[in-house]
Amino acid sequence: MRPLPPGVVPEVPGPGQESVWDYPRPPRVEPSSEHVVVVLGGLVVLETRRALRVLETSHPPTYYLPLADAAEGAFRPAAGSSWCEFKGMAGYLDVVGGPGPDGAARVAPSAAWTYPDPTAGYEALAGHVALYPDRMDHVTVDGETVRGQDGGFYGGWVTQRVVGPFKGVPGSRFW
Repeated sequence: MRPLPPGVVPEVPGPGQESVWDYPRPPRVEPSSEHVVVVLGGLVVLETRRALRVLETSHPPTYYLPLADAAEGAFRPAAGSSWCEFKGMAGYLDVVGGPGPDGAARVAPSAAWTYPDPTAGYEALAGHVALYPDRMDHVTVDGETVRGQDGGFYGGWVTQRVVGPFKGVPGSRFW
């Protein structure tokens, strides 16, 4: 466990829980057979049992989902990119769901990202997509509704499985 920022007191995990303060830095990628379902506009845009979890100190896990398990047309390129010091250059994607009240497809702009050519150690992320769960209608992991990580930029998925405190809350910028 790396040294804690001043004033941060990790929650004590209960049975079956993980503390994000026990996660490594640099992040670790691990496979997950949990049942993940993503719904937008009433359409299941992705359902899988072949997710990857990226675990990084102070962050709830970010789930990377195989694009091969997505509904046809559920993801399309969007403007923008960002750089991760560990994973490399990310490209953004719009998520396209079922029809809204006007009959047009519901679109969550730039709500997902992918690493088409991830750096060494993160090659497993190629062909996968991560997304902001709070921008979808509904996201579940093994039937539990997911809450997105606070802060607007981070892509962690908060479930009962993980305890914090989590980076993204006010005052955590330099954790």
